[in-house]
Amino acid sequence: MDYSKYKELKVRLVEPGILEIVMGDEASGRLSTAGHRMHAELAEIWRDVDRDPDVSVAILRGAGKGFSAGGDFGLIEDIIQDFETRARVWREARDLVYNVINCSKIIVSAMHGPAVGAGLVAGLLADISIAAKNARIIDGHTRLGVAAGDHAAIVWPLLCGMAKAKYYLLTCEQVSGEEAERIGLVSLACEEAELQAKALEVARKLAAGAQTALRWTKYSLNNWLRMAGPTFDTSMALEMLGFTGPEVREGAASHREKRKPVFPPPPKDF
Repeated sequence: MDYSKYKELKVRLVEPGILEIVMGDEASGRLSTAGHRMHAELAEIWRDVDRDPDVSVAILRGAGKGFSAGGDFGLIEDIIQDFETRARVWREARDLVYNVINCSKIIVSAMHGPAVGAGLVAGLLADISIAAKNARIIDGHTRLGVAAGDHAAIVWPLLCGMAKAKYYLLTCEQVSGEEAERIGLVSLACEEAELQAKALEVARKLAAGAQTALRWTKYSLNNWLRMAGPTFDTSMALEMLGFTGPEVREGAASHREKRKPVFPPPPKDF
């Protein structure tokens, strides 16, 4: 499989059967943000992983100081202002979720530092999600002024229960990796210094396993997520609808100006 078309994702076979996908640039040390190209690549790559005969397990991690820093504000502004961008991003966000779910290969995520936005989608939907204890998992949709779309409605209630899902998605409070393991939001938590080694250890165990049995088990378990597909589709539609309204404009402005948002009142009789 030729992965050279991916520019924002660094892809390499680290061992026979184990593919590593790195978001961002190790050399820059900066957090990875999901701009136009990164968003598209994160949606597409799982199709190639699924078709690659040399891959049994894929490890997803972030470069530099964190896993993912969320959406690039240039992309967010374009979603707000341009219908064609909004329609394209809706399709990519939908494909990202369903492509991870439908990828036959086992996906392991290794999350450290901030874990936000499109990267977090794949991180939490991964078959085995591993977080550094000091990782900071944040779903900031409602703070931006849009509904919690992306992946939240399809997987958070299933992982950590409705009460915790509502609390964190409505308040946008961060969840540490340690707390995420306690409430069941991630599979494992470990010290940050041990994170990459732990992800590789788990990947090796899975790569050495019975591949047909593992893939069919994943397929069966992911029917729980497929059953939640209409809930996810609704959340995505409402998120995109929110990008046409006044709340997201105030949310984006407050981020740019580094202040608390002052959201307008809802429409009359809402």
